[in-house]
Amino acid sequence: MKGRPLRFDHHLTYGGLKIVLLSGAILPLSVLRWLGRILARCAVPFLAQERRREDVHLKIAFPEMEIDCRRNLRKRSELHFGNVLGEIAWLMHADTRDVAALCDITGEDHLHRALEAGKGAVLITAHTGNWELLNARLGISGIPMSIAVRNVYDPRIDAIASDLRSRFGAQVIHRDDKAGRRLFAALKSNRVNGLLIDQDIRDIAGAFVPFFGKNAWTPTGAAALALRTGCPMIPAFDHRRPDGRHLVEVHPPLPVPPEGSTEDRIHQLTGAATAAIETHIRAHPEQWVWMHRRWRTRPEEERMKDEG
Repeated sequence: MKGRPLRFDHHLTYGGLKIVLLSGAILPLSVLRWLGRILARCAVPFLAQERRREDVHLKIAFPEMEIDCRRNLRKRSELHFGNVLGEIAWLMHADTRDVAALCDITGEDHLHRALEAGKGAVLITAHTGNWELLNARLGISGIPMSIAVRNVYDPRIDAIASDLRSRFGAQVIHRDDKAGRRLFAALKSNRVNGLLIDQDIRDIAGAFVPFFGKNAWTPTGAAALALRTGCPMIPAFDHRRPDGRHLVEVHPPLPVPPEGSTEDRIHQLTGAATAAIETHIRAHPEQWVWMHRRWRTRPEEERMKDEG
């Protein structure tokens, strides 16, 4: 997406982001969250297509839910991401004590045990809670993170995101034709590869696995890395609690599929990881990116059925 002409709403997004980030050096977190929510409300009129997509996706995920409840959930999700924007501005200037005070962590011993084994680990997560805070909290807990990221449509925002992600020690690996070698090298150096696998990304290897009862094209690179190197695959997620503080939960390693071809085992492990993501989203549905085109790619048989 780099090099594509930027639209008016892209410049609006960048301008709003810069205002919030500059404010992060002088304003308290509570005010930054409030400012983020205001910007989120201002952006809503420019995001009619995204809001319609959210409504469709919420109906897929929660068909039993009343339409008014789904709309309320959508609004809470929009405010959640306003809070995330304020928290990111705060993170740009926070120190390690600030991060530890805002965000508790449980289960990090699963990662430390993996590192003691000397093979590194693959950490899978999703765009839920505040995933940038997740990265920061893991870093200050002594976890050597290497995170794979996509280039952002706006190179100005891409540079800001890279600066933020490396502030607390993470190695940023951009998804290009050399990313695989860099991720393998990171595991060989006994690091933890952090991968977000909850989006439909067409230009990387993937497979269809169930997600909220509907097949979703899902990246398989995380499972392939874990199985081919013999390191554990560990889910971890952040969520905001009612009091405004956060909790990072690191879960036990996912069971390794015992049988089948390499391709079958990769598919099974990807499915297990996606099931873990769905469980977390169901517990905190207002904190996931419902506007993403998660079910964009469709299985061939579904397309043929519609066309027939």
